[in-house]
Amino acid sequence: MTEKRPLGSSGLEIAPLVLGGNVFGWTADRQASFAVLDAFADGGGTMIDTADVYSAWVSGHKGGESESMIGEWLKASGKRDRVLIATKVGMMPGGLAPDRIADAVEESLRRLGTDRIDLYFAHQDDENVPLADALGAFARLVEAGKVRSIGASNYSAMRLKEAIDVAAAEGLPHHAVLQPEYNLLSRRKFEGELQDLAIQHNIGVIPYYGLASGFLTGKYRSEADLGKSPRGGGMRKYLEGKGPAMLAAMDGVADETGATHAQIALAWLAAQPGVTAPIASATSASQVEDMLGAMRLELSAGQIAKLDAAGG
Repeated sequence: MTEKRPLGSSGLEIAPLVLGGNVFGWTADRQASFAVLDAFADGGGTMIDTADVYSAWVSGHKGGESESMIGEWLKASGKRDRVLIATKVGMMPGGLAPDRIADAVEESLRRLGTDRIDLYFAHQDDENVPLADALGAFARLVEAGKVRSIGASNYSAMRLKEAIDVAAAEGLPHHAVLQPEYNLLSRRKFEGELQDLAIQHNIGVIPYYGLASGFLTGKYRSEADLGKSPRGGGMRKYLEGKGPAMLAAMDGVADETGATHAQIALAWLAAQPGVTAPIASATSASQVEDMLGAMRLELSAGQIAKLDAAGG
């Protein structure tokens, strides 16, 4: 049985890997999505992360496709009480205006086919809405039992600290979980002030882009590899930066542990101070099986130091 970790002060406990839902209804059709979700839940995974905006960027989509797919799976599988659902509001028109939050949660609950959202994120900061107004809207959802805990994604350290101070002054719930971008090749957005703040205030951290959009799986090692997937073109920045040195360091750890590169990247994240669990998405059950292996991989201090040095 997978050991669970407390998710900050949210009152939730999760396995040390979160399944990203951005692909459901986009690059994963119904059959693939159900296979991924079943493999994750049956393999010991506990939290699924999605958002109301997934996948509004696709031609013909309007957002909510991922939530709807997860909702269909929850109904068909009967596994609602085995998983925790995290979703988000704030990137669609209306941002974090209180009325928008009130409407968006109802839409998300309907698509998910559930009576509660376990963790509800402000998907990004909205400087047009006073923090007290947005937090007040979230507080009403918690009081109504529609949301169990709240979090913040893509917040700067300064704004997260302001939100914590406003919550304390107004007697409102503060963000118990943070979702920042963070991986072996993208460290400056989280390490330092934001990481220290999360640790100081017992804010759980579930980073996204844990595999750097797939680069840290080791699949992209040269210009010739960039055509391997629709995301390949975005890998050039890693090949021209610290990517090759990082893959070389990961090759060494893989030789020592027998682990895959994806497992190493996710296990490194799970070992970082303040981090509860990394988020990773998958489009096949075999990818899920690989990712779940990260929950059983414990890197040595020497291996972590080797990876740190390659990305530093």
